[in-house]
Amino acid sequence: MIKPLPILYSLRNCPYAMRARLAIFASEQTVCLREVLLSQKPAPMLTASPKGTVPVLMLPNGEVLEQSRDIMLWAFAQSDPNNYLLHQPLGNSKQSEAVAMQQLMTQFDSEFIPRLEHYRSAKRYRDPKLLLYRAECEIYLQKLESHLTEHDYLFASQPCVADFAIMPFIRQFARVERQWYLQSPYSEVRRWLDDFLQSPMFSKVMAQFPVWKEGANETLFGGV
Repeated sequence: MIKPLPILYSLRNCPYAMRARLAIFASEQTVCLREVLLSQKPAPMLTASPKGTVPVLMLPNGEVLEQSRDIMLWAFAQSDPNNYLLHQPLGNSKQSEAVAMQQLMTQFDSEFIPRLEHYRSAKRYRDPKLLLYRAECEIYLQKLESHLTEHDYLFASQPCVADFAIMPFIRQFARVERQWYLQSPYSEVRRWLDDFLQSPMFSKVMAQFPVWKEGANETLFGGV
């Protein structure tokens, strides 16, 4: 008997869905990926998750994960061969890297992302507060720059779940004022982001899939 696979509702350029796909790919899990249009949300997705946003992961046991970080943690709980959750200590700090990693992700989710939305909106609508919103975002880029001065990635010489969680939103930030970003003092952030964007993993995570329709064949994604 074929074991049923989890179903992931996703949107290619949504940063939350992007981080979920990164974790699923890196943990070598296999899911049925259903690419959606938010203007035409499929009924099975809304039944599973009335909030109507992606990502949504439906597990074979009936459990539904509606938050991208929960999906990431689920993926690495299934398989974490490269220590993406930092369960194995990487240094001698008093506070474990795993705790610091979770705190950094929480800070970016609760503080940076709302400021990023203000910054993006200000550029779109020519808000005179654009520079103020950019400066508020820069506080968090400075924090990343500090981490990346010490390591190739945020906590080590290899990526961890925090890199996957934060990168899609720095990608968004970099696109708001492209010329300013390229000339900004955050050279380590640029290196880090470019390494991700040019990696084979990112290319596969960002592959274009057809929009899913009920009755269509499933698209397998991840460790297939």
